[in-house]
Amino acid sequence: MASSSSERHELYVYYRARPAQAEALAEAVGRMQQALCAAHPGLKARLLCRAELREGQNTWMEAYALPVDRSAVALAAAIEQAAAVLAPLLDGPRRSEHFVACAW
Repeated sequence: MASSSSERHELYVYYRARPAQAEALAEAVGRMQQALCAAHPGLKARLLCRAELREGQNTWMEAYALPVDRSAVALAAAIEQAAAVLAPLLDGPRRSEHFVACAW
């Protein structure tokens, strides 16, 4: 795997919620991601939602990218701490995945 200073860690956090919670959830995640980006220089955040329902629920994905010289473990802990306020809006657990860029 090639390494460069432009490589980034990418964290993906996904979960489900009922459609009735969509507006409140989008607003809450937006506020949370703004605060996280302000607290972690270089962090980029996005919020995605699957277009179709699965079992009557939306699947949401928070995507975070940060420079490789920053700790993904520390960021993941900060995200989960900040996300505690989302719990009443979710149906089930939040799941996280960590990726790094690779070159072949």
